[in-house]
Formats: sequence, C-alpha cells, structure tokens
Amino acid sequence: CKYDYVEVRSELASDSKLHGKFCGSEKPEVITSYGNNMRLEFKSDNTVSKKGFKVHYFSDKDECSKDNGGCQHECINTFGSYMCQCRNGFMLHENGHDCKEAGCEHKLSGAEGTMSSPNWPDKYPSRKECTWDISATPGHRVKVTFNEFEIEQHQECAYDHLEMYDGPNSKSPIIGRFCGSKKPDPVVASTNKMFLRFYSDASVQRRGFQAKHSTECGGLLKAEVQAKELYSHAQFGDNNYPGQADCEWVIVAEDGYGVELIFQIFEIEEEADCGYDYMEIYDGYDSTAPRLGRFCGSG
Repeated sequence: CKYDYVEVRSELASDSKLHGKFCGSEKPEVITSYGNNMRLEFKSDNTVSKKGFKVHYFSDKDECSKDNGGCQHECINTFGSYMCQCRNGFMLHENGHDCKEAGCEHKLSGAEGTMSSPNWPDKYPSRKECTWDISATPGHRVKVTFNEFEIEQHQECAYDHLEMYDGPNSKSPIIGRFCGSKKPDPVVASTNKMFLRFYSDASVQRRGFQAKHSTECGGLLKAEVQAKELYSHAQFGDNNYPGQADCEWVIVAEDGYGVELIFQIFEIEEEADCGYDYMEIYDGYDSTAPRLGRFCGSG
C-alpha cells in the first residue's frame, strides 16, 4: 500500500496507534477505536484512480469505562461488546471475568513488554518450572532488562535459578544461570530470539524477578537460499521509525555465495544528498568496505 491508501488510527495525532493501512478491493474488518476518537487519512498519488471507499461510522459504548467492565485484570472494548483479558501468567476463568493462574509456558512476541516469576510480587511457589520464549521482529535482537531480582542464593545457583539462552530453546548457547539478590546486567541476544527458564525447588522461596523485554536493532544475519525478512525498526507497520536510530546489520552468506537485497517497502526522509535519514550499503563486513550507495526517499 505505498501508492493510494487509507490509514486508520485511534486518537487524532498522525503518529497515534495504527489500526491498519488499507488498499486494494478487500474490505477491512470492523474497526473499533481504543478511545473516543478516530483518525482516517486517505492519500492518492497522481497516477491510477479507483472508485474509493464508503464507510459507516457511529459511536459504540465503551463497556470498559465503568468498573473496568467487571474484569479482574484488563478490559478490552470490542464492537457492541467487550472482553476480559488476563495478565501474563494467568488465564481467564470460566466466568469470563476473573483470572486464574495459567500454565507456566509463555510465548512473547511484542516489541516490548514485561514478564515476571510466578506469583510476583509475592514469593514464587516451590517446585515450579516456567519458560519464556521471546521473539522479536526479524533483524532485531531481544533485550532483557531486570527491574527486580531476588532468587534463593547459592554459589553455583544449584537450587532456585533463572537460566537464559541465546536462541529459541534450551539447546541454544547458554548466556548464564542467575540467582541471589544482585540484578543481572541487561542481556542482549545475538538474534531475534531468546529463551528463559526459571526453576524452584522444594525449600526456600523468594520474591523472584520482574523484567522488561525489548529490542535492539542491528546484529549479524545469515543469508540462505530461502529469502528472509529484515525490518528497519521493531514496530514496523505500527509506527514510523524512531528518531536517533543508528542500526548496523552484517549479512553473511556461505563461501561461494553472494548476498542479494530486494526492498519491498522503502520510505525514508528525503533530502537531495540524503544528509538526514538514510541507509548505506557496503560490499563487505564494515564501513571500510566499498560503499554501494546511500539511499533515502521513497519508491
């Protein structure tokens, strides 16, 4: 949708939460704003013209505005109704409003979010094993920053502990095993996947941990015969790229193969000499290699 399109956002600002960017002839699903206003922006270029669109708009009661809709954790307003949603580590009760403890296998895929040991901020239970499988946008590395950390102390962390792996599962290279009350330094994976495993034994319990997962751009990527995707920023499609970004990717193929880039979408601030925002591509491992070009604008 880089030629003619309509963007729909909650709130009024041009950088507010994006519901979608639409083009073509397939009708979008019903869209409900997150608040009491919505922004539509229609753009067309100077070439092909079509019939356009016709849309019905009307107000929809926000059932979540009063007493959180009766939901114990989070209330999500939907078209003509609402739904309750539970925080990480809990699942929705059969009554549709309360939350109960869920299984302890978590899959996280947002650009950022929080995670915590079971029963946080109270003491974690005994004999518990929990995992977190974190995935980030392709081309961006998972980062975990601990806000609170208190796990039973042992010199070798042989009892209660948290293990972190640089990859999608416990067979990936281990980053470290952590326990005690000293917060680990922020941990950045080498790829867009990180795996965490928490274990508690039958004896001492502590408060556990609370952490934030986010992303850092750049890193080492492996090119293969099958095409892979790389995005300029972790919230691509939802928000424009952030200011002050400085990202560097190194793409490596096997000996005897070259690397080919095919841009599907390209929209970077335009300036005659690309002196503001830009992408540079080098034919080698770093910026000392021959430069293939500096690019900006759209196309």
